[in-house]
Parts: sequence; structure tokens; C-alpha cells
Amino acid sequence: MEKKDIFTQIEAMEEQMGTMYADLSRLKTIVVELLEENQRLRMENEQLLRMIREDQYPEPTMEPDAEPAKPEGLSLTREGYENLARLYHEGFHICNVYYGHLRTEGDCLFCMSFLNK
Repeated sequence: MEKKDIFTQIEAMEEQMGTMYADLSRLKTIVVELLEENQRLRMENEQLLRMIREDQYPEPTMEPDAEPAKPEGLSLTREGYENLARLYHEGFHICNVYYGHLRTEGDCLFCMSFLNK
């Protein structure tokens, strides 16, 4: 084999590797999108199942003269914090930079600082 042929083969392999890298990058993006959609659909499915169960077994109605209980601000704040913490532990960003995106590389400093406030 001549030196020129070897160099030509190396250049062809380099082009193939570049194409494969681009394909791999596109596939990675598609997989991340599919994982995010899958998680969103799971959460939506859980909410729909919860709504169906509530329709099948409705909570007892209040007396006509009874006054509805007013929610306490602190419990609403705690519930919101717990929901955000749950979303974070399920693998989603809760920070204002990447909110709702799937966390693919471990913990996010922005999310962690938000949770620690």
C-alpha cells in the first residue's frame, strides 16, 4: 500500500467518524426529549387516575350552612415546596434557568440553592 492510499483511507475514516458523532449527538437529543415526554406523560397519567378515583369515590359534601375551612398560608407554602422537591427528586429542574427540563448530569446548583432557601 502506498502512503497516499493510507492517507486517503484515514481521511475517509475521519469523515465517517464525524458523521457517526453527529448522528450520535442527534440520537442523544431525541432520547432526552423522549425521556422528558415520558416523565410528563407518567405524571399526567397519575393525575388523571387520581381524578378518576375521586370521581368514583367523591368526598362527602358539606352541610349547606357549614362554612368551608380556610387554608392556612403556611401549609400551602409547605405543600408547594414539597411539590417542587418531589419534581426535583423525580429528575426535573426546578430552577428558573432550566425549569421543567430533565436533569441529565446529576445535581443542579441553581436547583439546590432554590431548595435550600
